[in-house]
Amino acid sequence: MSTEFWIFMLAVMIAIGLLFTMVWHLICVDELKSDYRNPVDFCKTLNKLIIPEYGVHLTITLILLVYGLWVSAAINVPLIVYHVWRYLRRPVMSGPGLYDPTEVMNKSHLDFYTREGFIKCGFYVLSFLIYLYNMLVALVQSLT
Repeated sequence: MSTEFWIFMLAVMIAIGLLFTMVWHLICVDELKSDYRNPVDFCKTLNKLIIPEYGVHLTITLILLVYGLWVSAAINVPLIVYHVWRYLRRPVMSGPGLYDPTEVMNKSHLDFYTREGFIKCGFYVLSFLIYLYNMLVALVQSLT
């Protein structure tokens, strides 16, 4: 089997992990809206996931770039730019993360977190399907 197959296999697995992360994000936002979760617990839970999510997404993009899979890497660039922009505009906090417990209950913030979660969830579903298609194409090409 070709190297391309294994790279896309890794990308599919990472996309699944990132998709589950976004689903967890949406569940936490919904629990916060429904008052099942307090803001401090919400921020503590989700702030731990921000740096790993960004790091994993950047890593798979760099792997795709190193192996010359330009189209697949280019699809990820807008989200990486968004992640950098979002992290640079985060509230002033003592630790890493994006969510500040004093601001998180603001309705406009909750709406933004929900919209952001759905858009990123859609992006990760789309990237999963693209990676899966490319993985199958690489598999068929290596077998013929």
